[in-house]
Amino acid sequence: MMAKRKMSLNELSEKVDLTLSNLSILKTGKAKAIRFSTLEAICKVLDCQPADILEYREK
Repeated sequence: MMAKRKMSLNELSEKVDLTLSNLSILKTGKAKAIRFSTLEAICKVLDCQPADILEYREK
């Protein structure tokens, strides 16, 4: 979604007010959880729905 919007991780980090390291953890799928407020902020900036950026994976 970031590529479609031509947005870098640094730019998204600034717009969402989240550290680059935390955003990187989310992007790589290493996060155990995400706050709804964070998900909402990311979706607002990227103009997308949660399903556009979330994926379910079985362990």
